[in-house]
Amino acid sequence: MNVLKTFALGAVVIIATATASFADKLPLNAISQYLNGMTTAQGEFTQINGDGTISTGTIYIKRPGRVRFEYNPPDGGLVVAGSNTVVIYDRKSNQPPETYPLARTPLSIILARNVDLTRAKMVTGHSFDGTATTVTAQDPENPQYGNIQMKFTGPEPELRQWIINDGNGGQTTVVLGDLRKGGNLANSLFDVGSPGQRSR
Repeated sequence: MNVLKTFALGAVVIIATATASFADKLPLNAISQYLNGMTTAQGEFTQINGDGTISTGTIYIKRPGRVRFEYNPPDGGLVVAGSNTVVIYDRKSNQPPETYPLARTPLSIILARNVDLTRAKMVTGHSFDGTATTVTAQDPENPQYGNIQMKFTGPEPELRQWIINDGNGGQTTVVLGDLRKGGNLANSLFDVGSPGQRSR
């Protein structure tokens, strides 16, 4: 499944409609604190793929190092990151799951145990368009893995969008509903050895 394969290579974008405005760009240390404080979160998303197709689903985040994308039918796929690994389950395929190191995807930057956007050579762009602050970040040690471009609104940072550009030039867009932060998410949701479905 191209959409899931694209994500695993690090091509994911998250976009949400932002209605709040802020008079100045958010500082990097405030954004780092916000991301570090996001221990768990979940919400709906709509993913716009590089080929223009659209997928929808639910995202679950449990920092550090864990995220789960459940894709609704007709895709019906699953992407799970945990144990330093990203696994792509394509339920339409008879092929075994695809596996990639989490460290090779730019998403690992915001799933790190300690996000520090002030680290040297991590942030390559930091701007404000009158509504949102945009931060482009990469792994300083491995810029060839691509970058993540995040948009935040203020005055308290709120993640509205991220664009992950992989090292092969791939790019995907995902539109988020409101992220519900906090609450308990079972570790089993992020078990990369089992594609279990969350009960709804």
